[in-house]
Amino acid sequence: MIKKTFMIFISIFLIQLFSNNSYTVEPDEILQNQKQELRARNISKNIRCMVCQNQSIDESTAPLAKDLRILIRDKIKEGNNDEEIYKFLTDRYGDFILLKPPLKLVTLALWFLPFVFFVIGIIVIFLHNKKYKKI
Repeated sequence: MIKKTFMIFISIFLIQLFSNNSYTVEPDEILQNQKQELRARNISKNIRCMVCQNQSIDESTAPLAKDLRILIRDKIKEGNNDEEIYKFLTDRYGDFILLKPPLKLVTLALWFLPFVFFVIGIIVIFLHNKKYKKI
């Protein structure tokens, strides 16, 4: 039993070790200046891949993600600061490109509807249980 559990644990460990969860920045994309590369990676982690939609462009293997990573690095080489790069991307693709969209009038539903639905769900469950207790 212990041997079987140990083998399962080792198998899961090896699958995780060799799975494709690594960052997909290719060697030809990496900037020579480490400080600039770190900035590019931090920005890339906050930008949504428009193809995958639930991954950052830093994790995505999609061709559009690669183009956006290269675009970010080019903007950094040109001397743009982080805010200018984020503004450029949001002007081009909208707030959807940000993995953490800002709290604005336009995005209020995005931020508060999950809580509203959660409260409605709790009320429905409570009323449902209350009705069955009477029977």
